[in-house]
Amino acid sequence: MHRNYLLLLLCLVLAACGGQAPPEKKTVLLISAAASLKESLQEVKLEFEKENPSIEVKINFGSTGALQKQIEQGAPADLLMSASKPFFTELSNKGYISASHQMDYLGNELVMVTAGGGLQFKDLPKARKISIGIPETVPAGAYAKEALEYHGIWDMVKAKTVFAKDVRQVLSYVETGNVDAGIVYRTDALQSQKVKQESVDPESYGDIVYPAGVLERTKHRKEAEAFYDFLKTDKAKQVFKKDGFDVLPAGDEHVD
Repeated sequence: MHRNYLLLLLCLVLAACGGQAPPEKKTVLLISAAASLKESLQEVKLEFEKENPSIEVKINFGSTGALQKQIEQGAPADLLMSASKPFFTELSNKGYISASHQMDYLGNELVMVTAGGGLQFKDLPKARKISIGIPETVPAGAYAKEALEYHGIWDMVKAKTVFAKDVRQVLSYVETGNVDAGIVYRTDALQSQKVKQESVDPESYGDIVYPAGVLERTKHRKEAEAFYDFLKTDKAKQVFKKDGFDVLPAGDEHVD
């Protein structure tokens, strides 16, 4: 009687489940990406997951310098999308990035943002406070410092500069009025309805390049290479173009 009862119970459970097998466990792909890629990459992630339902993508956003340190210290990651070619190249030279799956992917530009307008780049020495990313760890901050030095005003603004952990924090400082102006990527400024922007002379700083590459130590090489290849599709490129990025000719080429 007890055995029959258990058999009946098992049949009921199977019937309730429709006789279906449990769902297949998804592969979790971890991407480390520059903070300035946040909105665009989240959209690309959703498109990729639609076409690859067996893969779940998780993204660790941060300043490129911080991401570099995390990778060097052994933090888990399958693919890196950097906002700094020098930082990326250093990792590649140390053997962290796959030689056959790395590319210069995106380009960007610097802009100065203000909450109220009226302040121009040449007027920055008159500002109460300004903000840029920490030059040693935030590529946008390094480019901003380079531009300020080029125009001969770095020494005049250094003492009143608030250094931020990434470009999104710079943008936040400007939006909330904590500083009079900030220097961020054009794509970051486009994400805010609260700031006005002025282009920074592109001759005053080096080319802004976002490389992407699969990490050598990935435990999910097939899935990481699938995402890498997806970045080169028109569907992914259109997302980045829509958000203001320049999409570079992409291919499996070594990053010089």
